[in-house]
Amino acid sequence: MSLKPKTNWELIKNGMFGENTIFRMAISLCPSIAVTNGMKNGMALGIAVVFVQTMVNATVSLMRNFIHPKIRIPIFMLIIAGYVTIIDLLMATYARPIYKEIGLYIQIIVAFASIFARAEVFANKNKVVSSVCDGLGMGIGFLLAMLVISFFRELLGKGELFGYSIISGNPLLIMILPTGGFLAVGLLMGFFNWIDMRFFGGKGASGV
Repeated sequence: MSLKPKTNWELIKNGMFGENTIFRMAISLCPSIAVTNGMKNGMALGIAVVFVQTMVNATVSLMRNFIHPKIRIPIFMLIIAGYVTIIDLLMATYARPIYKEIGLYIQIIVAFASIFARAEVFANKNKVVSSVCDGLGMGIGFLLAMLVISFFRELLGKGELFGYSIISGNPLLIMILPTGGFLAVGLLMGFFNWIDMRFFGGKGASGV
């Protein structure tokens, strides 16, 4: 018996929660440590990934009948690199202060396993609308993860949110260091997987 195809909303929801890049799949973790010491940086990188993920999925789906299977990997990488270049140039032009801080991580989006994986396993086999919804969901899932991690790291590590003072007193400086990044990601990953297992009958990250 064939499985019932997912609706567009189910595809988006799956990317946001069921197969969340950071909290469920545990891939593309480097930026979740490197740029989440402030919500501005986390949000900017998340938005960039939403754009690249969605456009790559759409392009691969449109071209899937014209890409020879033996050269699909370099073709996918060229497509990803093209959209990363576009967002890189846009941010360098119109968001210069943030780009100075996270420009390197914008450029290495081209190496994000999550983007290539969705092009290979989904967009290369499905129609454009479904592929766009899948890419949008995966991108938004990454953005949400970056915002959640950034929220706790900036609030606890600086007593601020988006650069505005929220908590007075001595912040936990460890939270804005790489060690704090690993700690925050690990605890949040465990927390969300516990919620999934406890209340929604999931199997946690090991079941994905």
